[in-house]
Formats: sequence, structure tokens, C-alpha cells
Amino acid sequence: MTTSKVFTNWDDTHSALWGHQPIELAHEMHKSPLFSRDHLARLIENYPREHYSLVKTGARGSERVWREGDIGDLSGEQVIDAISRGGLWLNMRDVGAVDRRYREMLNGMFEEVGARVPGFSARDHQESILVSSPDAQVYYHFDLPGQALVQIAGRKRVFVYPDTAPFLTPTLLEDVAVYNVEVDIPYEPWYDRHAKVFDIGPGQMLNWQLNAPHRVENLDTFSVSMTVSYTNDTIRRAEIVNLGNGLLRHRFGYQPRSRNSRGPSYFAKAVLQKLLRDSRWVKRERNARRVIDFRLDANEPGRIVDLPKAA
Repeated sequence: MTTSKVFTNWDDTHSALWGHQPIELAHEMHKSPLFSRDHLARLIENYPREHYSLVKTGARGSERVWREGDIGDLSGEQVIDAISRGGLWLNMRDVGAVDRRYREMLNGMFEEVGARVPGFSARDHQESILVSSPDAQVYYHFDLPGQALVQIAGRKRVFVYPDTAPFLTPTLLEDVAVYNVEVDIPYEPWYDRHAKVFDIGPGQMLNWQLNAPHRVENLDTFSVSMTVSYTNDTIRRAEIVNLGNGLLRHRFGYQPRSRNSRGPSYFAKAVLQKLLRDSRWVKRERNARRVIDFRLDANEPGRIVDLPKAA
């Protein structure tokens, strides 16, 4: 069990609001040498291809752009340099499985949460590192597991929306469970009038209620963040229902009516999603939405090179 303290300002209001409302916390994780520029550069150089996403987005206020790419043969320092020049972010998914020290850090964080939030459990968690440009943004989306955003370097503005219609619906939950592309959900500018807005910097962290939609804008600074996903029995059951219902609609044309996480209908969906979640149909549908169509240019930092389209 870790003995170092992660949170520096936790009080009774955080214990009462965790998982029910967006809350802001102060942490010490940004001081770890695991987030030094040199360490991040080495991590990027050796990161498994299947575990990262390099994304090109449009600038704030411009037309929406979403392209996924490859870092090519660039060094980690060259990748960081390219990202710092604008319009890109790199998500190193499940970094705790690549370097266990990150997982151990989050183990300590969740030990503290569990000691302070009655009934809270995180049966499993995954942590990812997000390195992003000063003008980068993450479009309106939601996540199926529980979520926290840990800011390490730079500043972000985070919009957190209600977890109710029209911002979030059962159909949207089911579509994301099937296709695994969170940013395809609809968004209207007037949604912002109903969001809670947080400006966070190094040493600050956000947590919000399960599935709450959110979007993020960098505040003109190069940014390093850690995104944290966690599950427990309640979250796992909700994910089974979402995937089961989504498969019934998209694969079999049946409109499910129940979202029960207990009883006969739940167990039938649990069997269905277990049989189909790794099927060729699901993989084909997901891969069709995640096409890699550019790489970074080794000769001109920040420039991207279009890849030939697959036949």
C-alpha cells in the first residue's frame, strides 16, 4: 500500500459529491518524474502501436476535423515538438500496462478515494497520458467507464454537461458501446449554456458523474494530462446492458425496451455481448470508423503527410 498522499484539499463535500456532480480536486501527481519531458519522450518512442492514437483536430471555432494518424519513425522529442506546434494530440492508452509505475500511482489515488467515499470501489482502472497542442481540443463526447481528468502541465477549459436527455440518451450509450467512437455523438452550441465550466492547470483534477458528456479546449498552452477510467460492478453491469442493447438494435434490428441490470433480460444480454463483442462484425464496424490516414513529417516538424487511401 502506498503511503504518499495524492490529494491535498479533500474535504467532506468531495466525499458527498464524488460520482454525483463534477468536482475539482488538488493533487500532487504532477510532481512525479514520470511526467518529465525526457521520460515522456522515451515513453513515446517505445509505445506499442496498438495502444496509441494520434489525432488531428480543427482549431477552436473552425469546422470540425477528426483524423487519426501515425507518428512514423520520429523520436519522442520530435513527436513532442510536432505536437507543440499545433492541431494535434497523442493519447497513450493504458499506460499502466506499459509502465507499471503509472498504475501504482493510480492505485494510491484510488486507495485514498476508497477511504473517503463510503461504498466506493474501483474494481479495475486504466490510465492514459494525453499530450496535446496549445490549440487542440477534444470534441463533445462521453465515456462508458467512470472518469477522472488529471492535469499535469498546461491549462485546459473543461465543459461538463448534464447526464440526461437531450445531452445523453440510452441510444447514444448503446451506439458508443457498439462502435467505440465516442466523438460521433451530436452536439449543439447551445448545450454550453447548460454546462459546468472548469479551468484547470497543473496539480488540479476533475471527476464527474458516470457517462456525463464533456468537451475540452486547451488554453493556448502545450498540455500533458492523464485520463483515468475505472469500473466496478455497477459500471460493468451498465456496460453489459449498453452493449447488449446496441447489438440487438444494430445487428438484429430489435429495439430493446429494458435497461435492467438484474434479472433474466440482463443475463440474456450478458451472454449475447460476450458472444459477439469480439466477433468479426463488431471489429469490422469499429475499424471502419478509425481509419489511419496521415503520418507526421520527419523533415518539417508539425506538418502531416497524407497516407494513400486503402483500396
